[in-house]
Amino acid sequence: MDRLDDAGDLILAFHVRRIGGRNPLLGTLPRVDAAAQKARTEMWAAVLAELDEIAARPLGPEDREDLDVFRQQIEVQHQSQLFRDYLRPFNCFASFWDDPAALLREQVLRTDADFRRALSMMRDIPRFFDENIANMRQGLAEGITQPRLVAERCIPTIRAVVETGGTYLDAFGTSPLRAEAETVLHAEVIPAYRSLLRFMTEEYAPNAGDTLAASARAGFYEAKIREYTTLDITPERVREIGLAEVAAVSAKMQDAMRAAGFTGTMAEFLAHLRDDPQFYARSEDELLMRAAWICKRAEGQLDRFFTHLPRRRFAIEPVPAALAATYPPGTCSLSAYHLNTTNLRAQPLYLLPVLSLHEAVPGHCFQMALAAENDSHPPFRADTYGVAYGNAWALYCEKRLGVEMGIYRDAYELFGMWSSIGLRAARMVVDVGLHLDGWTRDQACAYLRENTALSEHVIGTEVDRYISWPAQALGYYLGMLSTEEMRAKAEAALPDFDLRAFYDTIMEIGSVPMTVLETRLQRFIDEGGRGPYG
Repeated sequence: MDRLDDAGDLILAFHVRRIGGRNPLLGTLPRVDAAAQKARTEMWAAVLAELDEIAARPLGPEDREDLDVFRQQIEVQHQSQLFRDYLRPFNCFASFWDDPAALLREQVLRTDADFRRALSMMRDIPRFFDENIANMRQGLAEGITQPRLVAERCIPTIRAVVETGGTYLDAFGTSPLRAEAETVLHAEVIPAYRSLLRFMTEEYAPNAGDTLAASARAGFYEAKIREYTTLDITPERVREIGLAEVAAVSAKMQDAMRAAGFTGTMAEFLAHLRDDPQFYARSEDELLMRAAWICKRAEGQLDRFFTHLPRRRFAIEPVPAALAATYPPGTCSLSAYHLNTTNLRAQPLYLLPVLSLHEAVPGHCFQMALAAENDSHPPFRADTYGVAYGNAWALYCEKRLGVEMGIYRDAYELFGMWSSIGLRAARMVVDVGLHLDGWTRDQACAYLRENTALSEHVIGTEVDRYISWPAQALGYYLGMLSTEEMRAKAEAALPDFDLRAFYDTIMEIGSVPMTVLETRLQRFIDEGGRGPYG
């Protein structure tokens, strides 16, 4: 039987591009009006029904794995429609108004047809924005909005495009069509952003609600926890794990502080880290070059831990200034590690190794390149990215692989690592605090201030992210714990445990729900620890 089978393959082929992941440049943007949303809801329900029929048939382990992965992705899309997430189509990290520019940033335009599609997409922005604005007006009418403080925080990213044009022209380089792109930018794109800015400042932000808690909508928070952790776990259990891990990591931070030779209190040590210029880059270029050096040191260790390495390479680039205000310290895409260089005092150098391991190598850029080049799975498994799996691995890279590779050179960088791990533990407490326990933004900021080494700017950015994106940050730590538990289980069960085979297995399976990864790693153990590459 072909994977899944003929019917399953037809479903996968038809729906793969609606799941997400690497996005093609089609020349148009998605339709998001009421009719499109109704059709989308019906489509996902129909796909789930078809998958139920396939699930009832005899399937081999690989086909069953494909089905489980695909079904989880479809369930997420269906739940998103049922909760009408499209009525609040932005958060502090991602927004519909950055989607067109982000799509262009992902592309390498080479041919005349490429540039023509880009121009066509830009001309479609006014229609796309108008449909999203109509959805947001409906959200205002029904009380389904981002909180006012989130809307106000995001408005500067719209204003920046109105004032500067954003990054739209960058994709055109020296193309003969650059002049036409500039005309479209000023005649159609910027006016669309200007209308959106007026709507956000005069209508949306003043009338958005003040409620921060996702649990104000029945079942919504629990659904988001399932989506982002891919586990069946209650918010109360998440909080319990978070509190225990914060205590354990705090002890590790104390140990690192003492190893650095500091004899004062943790508050005094954090003040020392904030105030001493030795811990900060003096220029954007210095930050980028230090990150590049760390990445090259990590790349030099890869063959000790992995049998199969990707061919694809990644760039190291600054976050566009128009986006920097609401961006975290670093992010990634398939082709680039993006560093936020606009506020160097928010980017301490002792945190740069852990950030680079997470976002670049052997974290996100590395794992996404391997997934993209893996032709042994259906396309939807190469072209999509799961928050739980992806960030569980990236966090594991910070804590275990970073140490095993020898990336942390001194006690300050080890402190940075434990501080980063501590943030992810604290997130579990803060996220549940905000969305279940009724915490205010100030309470959430105070908790991070007391339990992490973050700057005030990053604390605010992190808390606004959790407010605007419920449960997204929960999959990191829970997934990392699952990976660590499976490694310990494999080491105990296999006398000839091969670490490279274990890591190869995690990388080869690609982006899957954590329950699927656990099943695959149990099979790795049952089969004697044999990796996918022999």
